[in-house]
Amino acid sequence: MRGSRSGISILGRFDWVLLGAAALLGVMGMVTLTSIDAGIAVRQAVFWGIALVIILAGGFVSWEWLFTQRWFRHGLYWLSTALLVVPFFLSSAVRGTRSWIVVGGQQFEPSELAKIGLIVILASFFSRRYVAAWSGKNIAASLFYALVPTLIVALQPDMGSALVLAGIWFGFIMVVGVNKKRLLAGVLVCLVLLLALWFFVFKDYQKERILGFLFPERDPLGVNYNVIQSKIAIGSAGFLGKGFDKGTQIQLGFLPEAHTDFIFAAFVEEWGLLGGTVLILTYILLLIRIAIVGIRAQRNDLKFACLGSGLFFLIHFFINIGSAIGIVPVIGIS
Repeated sequence: MRGSRSGISILGRFDWVLLGAAALLGVMGMVTLTSIDAGIAVRQAVFWGIALVIILAGGFVSWEWLFTQRWFRHGLYWLSTALLVVPFFLSSAVRGTRSWIVVGGQQFEPSELAKIGLIVILASFFSRRYVAAWSGKNIAASLFYALVPTLIVALQPDMGSALVLAGIWFGFIMVVGVNKKRLLAGVLVCLVLLLALWFFVFKDYQKERILGFLFPERDPLGVNYNVIQSKIAIGSAGFLGKGFDKGTQIQLGFLPEAHTDFIFAAFVEEWGLLGGTVLILTYILLLIRIAIVGIRAQRNDLKFACLGSGLFFLIHFFINIGSAIGIVPVIGIS
């Protein structure tokens, strides 16, 4: 009886609506990947299996206690930040970017762990300084935590992940509240950093992507080709789509990077407006449930952790779908 009650109590700790939304999004992704490349789908299924084990194991962990431990918060942050340096020495450049570590034949992107590390450290930082979060000292300290991984990732250069890391910090700042003068100063600092990145860090192809976004007619057969094909895939789908494994843009190879940057376009081409709407609504449900979990949390650090998680998914959502429909530059993101 005791073991049975323990199992029930552990299962009760999960938000099943949130997990259900995540699982449905995972199924949609797996179906689309299977249509694009079955080999990629199999590899993704392996990672999903690992994620499931981690989620179930997480039910046995006291996150309330773990978040109070300095070794966990700072250890995760600095370990994940240190791993960002490894690709510079142990990986080959892929399309001009060194952002992957190969482990056991599988590629691992340390920037994903760095995003989690940043969320944890910022959640702890602001929960202990919430009242004084407006002070210039605390803003500068939090900016330091964000700048270290962001600049390393930008140098790889992986501008998509760098934007996510910066966006997470900016989202925290907006929630805790900053007066207009400090907000303006922060915006000016960001503009200066962007100019520095443009002249000293950005590769030519990254500049071309941004210019192509600003001037769509600039190069329809070059830098803007992918976005044009993405729009064709979405626009030709109709209400119900072309059906599984029948997307012409995908199967005939017109849509490059269908399994990464333009997976939303690949999904909509096969499942139509209806499928795209279901996907977006499911994602919104995921964000709402994360917000509800945060509101119900009893401690500020856990509330801020939910805030960071929501920002993580929201920024990915905006960049992925925005890139596919041409409202943001194609910068690449996992």
